[in-house]
This record gives sequence, structure tokens and C-alpha cells, in this order.
Amino acid sequence: MRVLKKNLRGDEGEIALLPESLDDLWHLQHLISRGDLVFALTHRKVPAIADKARPEKMERKTVRLGVKVEDIEFHMYSNWLRLHGIIKSGMDVGAYHTLNIEVGTDLSILKYHWRPDLLARIDEAVAESQRPRVIIALVEEGEATIGVLRQFGVQMAAEIRQGSGKGSGEDTRAGFMRDVAQAIDTTAKDSAEVILAGPGFTKEDLKKVIDSSLPDLAKRIAMDDTSSIGRSGFQEVLRRGAVKSVLESSRIAREAKLIEDLFREIATNGKAAYGIKEVETAKNYGAIEKLLVLDELARRGRVDDIMREVADARGKVVIFSSEFEPGDRLRSLGGVAALLRFKIA
Repeated sequence: MRVLKKNLRGDEGEIALLPESLDDLWHLQHLISRGDLVFALTHRKVPAIADKARPEKMERKTVRLGVKVEDIEFHMYSNWLRLHGIIKSGMDVGAYHTLNIEVGTDLSILKYHWRPDLLARIDEAVAESQRPRVIIALVEEGEATIGVLRQFGVQMAAEIRQGSGKGSGEDTRAGFMRDVAQAIDTTAKDSAEVILAGPGFTKEDLKKVIDSSLPDLAKRIAMDDTSSIGRSGFQEVLRRGAVKSVLESSRIAREAKLIEDLFREIATNGKAAYGIKEVETAKNYGAIEKLLVLDELARRGRVDDIMREVADARGKVVIFSSEFEPGDRLRSLGGVAALLRFKIA
């Protein structure tokens, strides 16, 4: 994410941003709220100038519109964000329009209130864009899954299974290993770090294939163990310490650690609170060190006052993604919880 302009008076004003990745579009989904005014270049149908006698003939024109947002849609696999609402500035004021925001589309967001956690999210998105991409490749005998570590979770990139094929089992297995190695290389491209993991010794055999055929990729691989592949294997990798040097800066890894800390405190009747009522009480005591809020709850504005007061009291507000397991676990607690500075009765 790039910040193009920031013009704030207190917590009100305009911030212009340029999304540079799918992660940035995901961040924008949570930065933009219903009622915000968003400006961006877009296409609007207008009557063709050369054919005034046929007003039904329309052409698409590029214009800059300001839309008061009513609905927000993020489509992970299509790589776009849609903002639907009423035009407040530009042509056809009062009509409805949808802004299609893609990677590379600059936009300006005007808010009456930029919460501290939203400003922190922008800073985080800018910082994350400077960090290397991370690929997680999980393999067991005859099956492999490859995912891209995003700030909202692990996005599945490929699933590969060993075909029955003709000929010897050794030939089939060798072909499978080559296919997996090539898929990892294609997903990682030129610079991504790769975590290769899985149960048993299949991953070591795959690493030998990569060492011999893809030496540049081999330099960027860290090895780890998991008990399974697929989404549960991804989550297992995120929780393990062996790849901490690669994952310690990633958003989802931090969420996984925080939720583990929270459940440990809950299990020991320690310094934790969960549910809006308990968290509200902890906030009133000034006890909240880290406030954990599910993105779905934050978007609905139900805990705005709590987030603002915690931030003002120098507590940290962490918005959890609902796309992955830590967010699911937080949802089971009502979508809001807190790690405390001290235990309250």
C-alpha cells in the first residue's frame, strides 16, 4: 500500500491510497465503512456526442466520481473490491454507481472519524508491502498443497495429486515430485521465501529434487514438520517456532499467537476477558493491554467506543481476519476479547 496524501484535522479528513496487491484490497475492505465518501476514476455511460439524434446510443466515459458508500464487496479470487452507493460529487449526482477498485487504482477516502486502529492498519499495510512474500508448500506421499501467505490468511494456490499413470510406481512418483517442484517455483516466482513442510520424509525427497533442478529456489526454502497437509497443515506451520524468522512479521502469525495467549489465560482463569460485557468492564478498569476484535464486528460499528477508549488509554487494538482459524476462534467468544494488564474480579 502507498499513501499518496493525508489531510486530517484531528481524526477527520481525507487519505488517498494506492493498493499494490491483493492484501491491500483486503485492507481497504476494512478501512472503508458505510457512509464514507470515496473518490476514484471510474467508467460511466453517457450519451454519444456524435449522435444526439439517437439519445439511446451510449458510450463509456472515464470520470472521477465521489460515491457515498452503502455496500462493500471484496472478491478474493477476482482481485477486486466493489463499492456501491450514491454519487455525491461529479456527474449524475444522486444516481447510484459502483466503483470497481483493483490493484493500481488510486482512491481517496473521506471520513468524519478515522479510528486509531484504522490509521494503524494503513501503517501496517505500508510496512507489510516492504516484506518478502511467503509461500507454504505441504507435501505427503502422493499429495501436495501450496498456499500464499496473505495478511488475511493462507490463499490456496495449487493442489497436486499423484496420478495412477502407467509404468512403474517409481516413475509415477518421480513425475509427481517434478510437478510439485515446478508448481512451487511458479508460485514463488523470483523472490518469495518458501516453507516446505509435511508429515514423514516425502518433503526431504522433494527438497533433493529442488536442490538438483531449481538451485535458486532451493536457497529460499526453510524446512518444517506438520502432521497433515491442507488448511490444517497451513495453520500448524503458522503456530510452530521453527519458521519464526520467516513468519514473525506476518499479520496472521501474530493473530495465531495472540489467540493462543488468550485461550491459555482463559483456561487458567488468568488475565483475560471476552464478550462485550466483560470487555466493557475491563475497559472501565483501564485493564486492557490488547483488545482483539473480529473484523465483522468492527465493520458493524458495535465496538467503536471501546476501541477508541482502549487506544486512548495506550492499549493496542488488533483487528482479526474472519477468513482464517484465529478469527473463527475469536468468533466463538463473541467476536471481542482482551488480554489484560492485571486480573479483575
